Parts: sequence; C-alpha cells; structure tokens
Amino acid sequence: MSALNKSSTTVSASAQGDGRPAPLRIRRARAALTAFFALDGFVFAGWLTRIPAVKAQTGASAGSLGLALLGVSAGAVACMLVTGRLCRRWGTSRVTVLTGAALSLSVALPPLTHSALALGGVLLAFGAAYGALNVAMNSGAVDVIAALRRPVMPSFHAAFSLGGMAGSALGGLLAGFLSPTRHLLLLTVAGLLVTAVAGYGLRGGVPAGPGQPTASAPRRTADRGVHRGVRRPVLLFGLIALCTAYGEGAMADWGALHLSQDLHASAGLAAAGYSAFALAMAAGRVTGTWTVRRLGRTRTLLWGGLVAAAGLLLGALAPNVPLAYLGFLVAGAGLANIFPLAVAGAGALGGPSGVATASTVGYGGMLAGPPAIGFLAEALSLPAALTSLALLAAAAGAVAPLVRDAEGAAAPSC
Repeated sequence: MSALNKSSTTVSASAQGDGRPAPLRIRRARAALTAFFALDGFVFAGWLTRIPAVKAQTGASAGSLGLALLGVSAGAVACMLVTGRLCRRWGTSRVTVLTGAALSLSVALPPLTHSALALGGVLLAFGAAYGALNVAMNSGAVDVIAALRRPVMPSFHAAFSLGGMAGSALGGLLAGFLSPTRHLLLLTVAGLLVTAVAGYGLRGGVPAGPGQPTASAPRRTADRGVHRGVRRPVLLFGLIALCTAYGEGAMADWGALHLSQDLHASAGLAAAGYSAFALAMAAGRVTGTWTVRRLGRTRTLLWGGLVAAAGLLLGALAPNVPLAYLGFLVAGAGLANIFPLAVAGAGALGGPSGVATASTVGYGGMLAGPPAIGFLAEALSLPAALTSLALLAAAAGAVAPLVRDAEGAAAPSC
C-alpha cells in the first residue's frame, strides 16, 4: 500500500474508530473552522482601524505609508503557494492552528514600530500569516464540504465578513480611549484564546465523507502542485476570484471617495457607503448555501456576476447618493458568493494547492484594483474608472460556463 493510501485509510479509520460518530466530528470541525474565519476578519479589521494612529506614531508620509501597507499584500501572496504545499505535507488542521496563532501574535507588532521601514517589515510578517491562514482554513473548509456533500463555503466566508464588521465596530469604539498598542495586544490575547479553543475542535482533522480523500491530515508525499489535468479549470477559478477581488479591493479604497468627491456626500455618509456594500455581502453569504443549492454553482456564479455588474455600474454612474447606495447594496449581494465558490471549486479539483493557486491569482486582483482605479481616474474620471469594476464582474460571470466545460474535459484525467 502506498504512503498516500495508507494515510487516507488512517484518517477514515480514525473518523469511525474513536467512538465518536463522524457526523458529530464533522460538525465540530465546521464550527472550529467557522471560528477561524471569524477570527481572521476580526483581527484584520481591528488592525485597519488603527492605521491612522500608527501612521502618526511612525511619522510616515502618505507615500511611505502606502509602501509599508503593500507589505501586507506582498507577504500574503508570497506565502500562499508555499502554504498549499505545507497543508499537503502537515495537514490543513495543523497549519490552520499554527497560522491562526501567528496572525494573532503578529497583529501586536505594528504599534511597536517607529519608522515606515520597520512598519513595512512587520506588516510583511502580518501579511504572510494572514495569507497562510486563508489558504489553510479554506482548504479545511473544502474537506468539510466534501464530507457534508453540501455547498457550505459561503457560510464560512459569511463568518469572515461578520467578524470583520465586529472588529471594525469594536476598533472604532476602542480608538477613543485605548492606545494602538493596548488595543492590538488585546486582539492578540483574544486571538490566541480563540485559536486554542477552535484548534481543539480541529484535533484529528476533518473526517472524510464516503469515498472522499481528505487534506486535513498529513500526507507524507511530495506535493507536486496542481495536477496538469485540472490546471486549466483551477486557473479559470482563479480568474473568477481575480475579477471579484479587484472589485472588493477597489470598493474599499475608492467607494467613499467617490461618494464624497463626485456626489458631495458628507463624511459620515461617504464612510457608510462601504459599510452598506459590506453588509449586503455578508447577508448574501449567510444565505449563500441556500442560493447555491437552489440555482447550482454555475448559475450562481453567472447571475452573481451580472447582478454585481449592474450594481457597480449604478454605483459608479448614479447622479445622487441614494441611487449610489442602492448600487453598492446590489453589488455587494451579487459579489457575495463568487469568491467563496471560486476557491471551493479550485480546492475540490486541486486540494490545498488548488486553493493556493486560486487565492494567489485572486489576491493579484486585490493588489491591482486600487492602483488601477487611481490611474484610470487620473486619465479619465473616478466614475469612469469605477465602471471597470462592472466590466470585470460581468467577466467573472461569463467565465463560469467555461469552468464547467473545462471541468468536464478534465474529469477523465483526474
């Protein structure tokens, strides 16, 4: 028996042989992974609320702060593909716990710096932990989907969105009377506690469903990356993720400016515009499993892209604030499930390496979105630049049938 088959047999045996019914262990693993998704959003949003204070502390200019903040994205992208290999080698459960602890520890570092260069260095480490945790927990979520045989990936990403909203709200409250050092240290303590409790829930990994392999336990074989037969559909899933991440990143950085600069909204209304977008996205993810089971994955991706395109176009070209808000709400609802379904599809085909590939390509869109909008806004106008978000959302929907066809062509060689 090969090492890989031996490992898979061991995992299946442990799922049934420890006296605990596999369905209960699956529910426990799902709850633990949901906690990690919420933790990820909560910690990241908490850091975002303290960027102005850390900027003042380091004395960084706007340009040097921008370069330092690129460290988060650079660290995340650099570690994603490596994390896919580590998950296959050590198991997704172990890597999820380790990277959850690393994220919790690294969030306390930014307020300890006193220069833009030092800030960039610690943000590189923070971004590496953030990217690695995203690959590991999404890979674990793919195992849960396989075991349950239900498309529950949107529910995990809903936890991330809700965690982000809670972290942002709490950060806003604490900013008035806690220093960044104390606030982010509290996040570290809370993060380590959640990691310990949720990590206990992941002990033993995720039991495999009938006839299903699992990536939650270690595989003592060399990881050769995404299999050639499924490389094309995995890359198409990555392209879908890129198109939607481009929109999410650009909305976060440019949505409020569009409302205030082009539609003359007050500072409060402008800031709340992205909150409306994020709230609609969270609501869409909460109902995402029902939507996917009713429409199917391909139609959910297709209609989600088209709905998001309509909403983004309305938000960019609306003549007043209420219509722009409506556009942001529609866009958030349309985009809600596209990225989770793209990552889940890539993981189902390529395991942790598939998740890593799609996530890396997707984060490329999040990196490219904000600066691309800036260049287009300078050459044309900000509303015209924001219409590119609608074009890419429509492209994400249009690619969905191509993925279905590519999966069908790859099936005999898998």
